[in-house]
Amino acid sequence: MGLFESLNISASGLSAERLRMDVISSNIANANSTQTVGGGPYRRKIAILAPQVADENFRNVLQDSIKRKAPYSGVRVLGIIEDSTPLKRVYDPQHPQASADGYVEYPNVDVMKEMVELITASRSYEANVTAMNATKSMFLKTLEIGR
Repeated sequence: MGLFESLNISASGLSAERLRMDVISSNIANANSTQTVGGGPYRRKIAILAPQVADENFRNVLQDSIKRKAPYSGVRVLGIIEDSTPLKRVYDPQHPQASADGYVEYPNVDVMKEMVELITASRSYEANVTAMNATKSMFLKTLEIGR
């Protein structure tokens, strides 16, 4: 592991968690959006995160794990997908987007669940900041040894 590898790992975690918080914030902001530009109600979005493998070759990853060498070098965002859970249907015949039977489709966003996800992402972000600060502190202490 290189000198700045731990900083790069923490930086990738910071970027991933920031994106995750942005997606969650968008979900909360659109929790009552019954009409989007594309038509239909807003659908909840989910950021998919995965470990970033230093080498994608299975044989090399296996060899690294046998040697007890960490095959991972941070976090990467695989993409942002739409949640496929069904939309909420509420009977409100006075609503402008009500169907012929009087039902309105609302987004599949549960604000309480989103708040839990937001707190989790925030704690993960804080953990990466703490790891980055600890690494920086170790670098400074190492430089003091040379004096």
